[in-house]
Amino acid sequence: MQKKPQDIRRPSLSSQDSYRGRFAPSPSGSLHFGSLITALASFLDAKAAINSNGNQGKWLVRIEDIDPPREKIGATTAILKSLEAFGLHWDESILFQSHQTELYKQTLYELQQQKLSYYCRCTRNDIKNLGGIYQGHCRSLANSSEKSATRLINQFGINQFHDIFQGQVHCNKALAEEDFIVHRKDNLFAYQLAVVHDDIYQNITHVIRGCDLLEPTARQLTFYATLNKKAPKYGHIPLAVTNQGFKLSKQNKAPAINNKNPQPTLIAALQFLGQDPEPHLTHENIPDIISWAIKHWDREKVAKVTEINIESR
Repeated sequence: MQKKPQDIRRPSLSSQDSYRGRFAPSPSGSLHFGSLITALASFLDAKAAINSNGNQGKWLVRIEDIDPPREKIGATTAILKSLEAFGLHWDESILFQSHQTELYKQTLYELQQQKLSYYCRCTRNDIKNLGGIYQGHCRSLANSSEKSATRLINQFGINQFHDIFQGQVHCNKALAEEDFIVHRKDNLFAYQLAVVHDDIYQNITHVIRGCDLLEPTARQLTFYATLNKKAPKYGHIPLAVTNQGFKLSKQNKAPAINNKNPQPTLIAALQFLGQDPEPHLTHENIPDIISWAIKHWDREKVAKVTEINIESR
């Protein structure tokens, strides 16, 4: 049984059209070119958004450190140093998901009290043997919490949404209708719960990230609907992939970006995002490149594809 929740205070918006974006890396390694692209796109989209009070959008950094087995010592420090080296400065205190544990427990408690979740003991092999889609086997079994994951009762099954960059997105309907896990059997909080909770908690209005998260967005929209909360607007940028078809990622041992000579990589990231950086920028300092990029940021120039091969450019 989860403990009774307390009030959760959220940051307020300075005006109805205020923009609050975020970059949320996991500390499983240093920033590589693919993660820089995501950070840059989310930063520029926030800073180019001017509200009715004449203020730029806010850009926050959140460290997704809720999966200790995947974390690398020193990765958080390395990530933050890279962001600063590339002129991507955050506006508020960094939020560490590892500090949010009690609030996540409160959300689980609320779901339990409203009979919107249940304990499940099905293994991955069980689900794989049934075709790969969870069929709600444990929903009516009244399992105890011991050796169980917690699944959300999926009442909405949202499988499509409008994306800022990709347009209308249609996700796997059967997958979108699954009762998905919000608390894992190993007692770690699931990504879907943590990310939705923290976006609500931080009053995030726009989420700009990579196309590898298109499918999870459907589940997150379902979670927002379950919690009766307004979802942010989503924008998914193309993934940087290699000739082998691998996306640049820490798991695939993508090389860290060079903090000591950031200009060429920053220019390459702008080119990847279709922003057509002017030739003279190659000789400018980082603040001037960033200033130009904010002024000229154009969502329409971002390619409406899910991935781009960086080795064939």
